[in-house]
Amino acid sequence: MPDKCVHKGCGKTFTDPDEDCVYHPGPPVFHEGQKGWNCCKPRVLTFDEFLSIPPCTTGKHSTVDDTPAPESAAKPAEPENLAPPPRPVAVSNGALGTQTIPRKSQTPQETAAATPPRPPESESDDPSLEIPANKNCRRKGCNAVSSANTASSPRVDEECVFHPGQALFHEGSKGWTCCKRRVLEFDEFMKIEGCKRKKRHMFVGSKKEDEKEEALMTVRHDFYQTPTVVIASLYVKKIDKGRAKVEFSSPTEVNIDLPTTDMKRYTTIIPLFGHIDTAKSTSKIMGTKLELTLVKLDGASWPTLRSDEQRTSEILQIGHAGRA
Repeated sequence: MPDKCVHKGCGKTFTDPDEDCVYHPGPPVFHEGQKGWNCCKPRVLTFDEFLSIPPCTTGKHSTVDDTPAPESAAKPAEPENLAPPPRPVAVSNGALGTQTIPRKSQTPQETAAATPPRPPESESDDPSLEIPANKNCRRKGCNAVSSANTASSPRVDEECVFHPGQALFHEGSKGWTCCKRRVLEFDEFMKIEGCKRKKRHMFVGSKKEDEKEEALMTVRHDFYQTPTVVIASLYVKKIDKGRAKVEFSSPTEVNIDLPTTDMKRYTTIIPLFGHIDTAKSTSKIMGTKLELTLVKLDGASWPTLRSDEQRTSEILQIGHAGRA
């Protein structure tokens, strides 16, 4: 019978006790609006970002929660609604008196109004998007995980129990804005049952407008050369190495497709000034650029990288001049 891992950040069902588990070994940390885990450094502001912090430790699945309890630091009590110090004011006889300015306390309704509303969540999965296995439901408070057969099944029997509201942490108590229950421990908060039900889970949602790629029309480039090779650099940040393609399609052309991790893409065909050896030429993706090593076929000097660029009046001479 499959068991469910209780490690923080994992929560998967498993049958093999030797299967690797990626989780957070430390307790959660909530301090002055920031949220994170005691075992790693990332700190975020929203609860959704907190749940997205990648686990930092690899071990084995467990059915026993061995997470240490969070340290309770003694914190001096801070008086609330302190009035500002009195300021001097002029009275009728010319002397200076003092006037106390009352401090206006902010009501919970005003606090909620000051918080900008979150963009609406997509209602269901887009049928055109693939649902991978071991994908957690995106609705808050639902711990359902997709299986390998989720995408191909009709999913008519699925029921999602979730919280439509936002996580609420106030003076040590934890809960959801959509229901009344409040608890003190984070583990108890994660177990609060959802207060709304909906047919079918939401594992991938719908493709958002802001997820469409931005086409880069031009990028900065430069090059230098030796008698045998041309080293060219195209400056594009955050290139996705897994999807990038560089093809030396012919001795005079290089096909380039560079998608980035921040939803941008640079696609071009570079018409080369000279001829290259396509079998020996190579490419290398670095942090802020793509570097091309183009092996010359004839050893001639290139005044420009591209054949469609305007040539300068500068003449590059490689090697030693012949003697008269």
